[in-house]
Amino acid sequence: MIPLYARRRAVNLFASSLMFAATCIGLFFLAWILWTTLKLGMTAMHWDLFLKDTPAPGNGGYGLRNAFVGSLILMGIALLIGVPVGLMAGTWLAEYGGRSRMANLVRFVNDIMLSAPSIEIGLFTYAIMVDPMGHFSAISGGVALSILMIPIIVRTTDEMLKLVGGEMREAAIALGAPMWKVITHITWKGARAGILTGILISLARISGETAPLLFTALNNQFFSTKLGAPIANLPVVIFQFAMSPYENWQQMAWAGAFVAIVFILTISVCSRLILQSAVKRS
Repeated sequence: MIPLYARRRAVNLFASSLMFAATCIGLFFLAWILWTTLKLGMTAMHWDLFLKDTPAPGNGGYGLRNAFVGSLILMGIALLIGVPVGLMAGTWLAEYGGRSRMANLVRFVNDIMLSAPSIEIGLFTYAIMVDPMGHFSAISGGVALSILMIPIIVRTTDEMLKLVGGEMREAAIALGAPMWKVITHITWKGARAGILTGILISLARISGETAPLLFTALNNQFFSTKLGAPIANLPVVIFQFAMSPYENWQQMAWAGAFVAIVFILTISVCSRLILQSAVKRS
C-alpha cells in the first residue's frame, strides 16, 4: 500500500504538471496572437491611417481617422457615465452598506454583471435606447460601454476602500469631520491609486468591444462627431474590414488591431505601475 505522504506528493505533482501545461498552452496562443498582430499590423502602419477617413469600397484609399476619433468619443461618454456611477456605488457599499442585506444583494448582482456577455449589454441598450429613439447613435454606444465599465469600477472601489484603515475614519470623525468629508479627504485619498487602477482596467476592457457597438453606435463611413447619429468606431471597422475582399481594407484591419493592442497594453502597464507605486509608498 502506498504511504499517505507519497500519495499526496504524487497527486500534488500531477496537479502542478497539469497547471503548468495549461499555463504554457495559454501563453503559447497569447504569444502567437500578439506576434501575428504585431507582424501584420506594423507592416500595414502608415501616416494616412491617422490623417484620412475610411475609404469607399474598391478605391484603394487608406485611413482610419474617423474610426479613431469615434472610438475616443465613445470612450469619453462611457467614462463620463461609468466613473461617477461606479465610484459612488462602490463608495456606498464600502462606507454605508457594509454587510447589510441590501449591500450583499448589490454585490451579488454586480458580480453577475461582471461576467455578463457584452452582446447582451448591447441588446439591452438597443431595447431601452436605440429602439425608442428610432436610430443608432453615439450616445447609446457610450451608454452600452459604460454599463460594461460600472461593475469593474464598483468592485474595485469597494475592495480598495475596505483596505483603508478604520482608525483613519475614526480619527477624522472624532475631530468633528462630517462623513462626506471623511470620504472625500480620507478614504478616497487613501485608495486613489487602487480606484484609478480599476478605472484604467475598465477602460481597457471596453476599448476592444465590438458586439455592443453593433447594436448601438453601428458605424459611419464618414467623419462625424454628432452624438445623436451613428458614429465610426475602431472595433466595428476592424470587424467589417477583416471580412472584406479588398486587400487595403484587410491591411487597415490589421493596422487598427495593432493600434488597439498597443493602447490596451499601455493602459494595462500603466495600471500595474500605479498600483505598484502605491504599494511601495504604503
